[in-house]
Amino acid sequence: MLVGVPSLRSAVLTAVLAVPAAALARAAWGVPVAMGASRRAVRPFVAGSEHHSDGRFRNTVPTSSLSPGSSGDLLREARKGRKAGVPSQPVPLVRPELPTAAAELAVTWFGHASALLEVDGHRVLVDPVWGERVSPSAVVGPKRLHPAPGPLEEIPQVDAVLISHDHYDHLDLPTVRRLVREQTAPFVVPLGIGVHLRGWGVPAERVVELDWDGVHRVGELTLVCAEARHFSGRGLTRDDTLWSSWVVSGPRHRVFFGGDTGYHPAFAAIGAQHGPFDLTLLPVGAYNEQWAAIHMNPEEAVRAHGDLGGQVLLPIHWATFNLAFHGWAEPVERLLAAAGDVPVVVPRPGERLDLTDGTPTTPDWWSATA
Repeated sequence: MLVGVPSLRSAVLTAVLAVPAAALARAAWGVPVAMGASRRAVRPFVAGSEHHSDGRFRNTVPTSSLSPGSSGDLLREARKGRKAGVPSQPVPLVRPELPTAAAELAVTWFGHASALLEVDGHRVLVDPVWGERVSPSAVVGPKRLHPAPGPLEEIPQVDAVLISHDHYDHLDLPTVRRLVREQTAPFVVPLGIGVHLRGWGVPAERVVELDWDGVHRVGELTLVCAEARHFSGRGLTRDDTLWSSWVVSGPRHRVFFGGDTGYHPAFAAIGAQHGPFDLTLLPVGAYNEQWAAIHMNPEEAVRAHGDLGGQVLLPIHWATFNLAFHGWAEPVERLLAAAGDVPVVVPRPGERLDLTDGTPTTPDWWSATA
């Protein structure tokens, strides 16, 4: 996102030109494929959406991805605050222990926005990212702060794979390719992302694309593509594909997955139409005043949880990648301070929580790490 700032673009260009040719070739290997489909390729599949106009998707409320005139502030923050987002100790991991049969209500958080939901005997994998870097390059870009807590291949067969949008920290080419081999479930995605997937070898019959309020049913589950406030883009153009949150409803339980979003009025409408929710997974990290419209801070996550009619809140979008300038554990510390009597669970990466019989207790594991 920061490369879009003019002064940063020139700095990046200068750095790239200084890289030896051999290293530059390694960094560029595979980049065109990882960047996905072009705007021209995507447009025929999205042009009919009411949220698409003048060649790109738009939020329903005025939204800027970066505050005007903020590039100087960002450069100063980058110089002094980039290391704040790195833990001082290894992040404690849990090797996932996944039962043969899915539970009535359970969740396994793998780090950042990747999680496995168990809802009324079904499994749904959301924003799976097992790659080492969230970048089109295998050697350049934000690198994991902790390993993946367990092999992707050990996840039992799921009923659906949900993607919130096409940013690299939510849609990962190496992970998609592994899921094509290891899983048989459909990829249920916002409009336009199917063009990326089919170009990467996902069979067309395994791709379901939805606009906001679109519905897809898998077994007893109803999957609803819900509004989010964000943006998209993997290359030189932006907003070619849609971004979303997701409602996962079974006959007895409901889960809301926020993906990546700024705070917006539609949370209340989603709660009224599809809630209340037994569990919400809401982003709490990578916030900054300069891009407040597209990333919630922890206090806004608590507010969104209330709008949605949420019972238990699980914070996501933190701990795994250093994407902003705040402290590594700050998102959870601020969230817990703001939560009041809202039940919050903070599992370690890889930890499975069964919420069928109530809210489990998750002790503080992050303070020593921070």
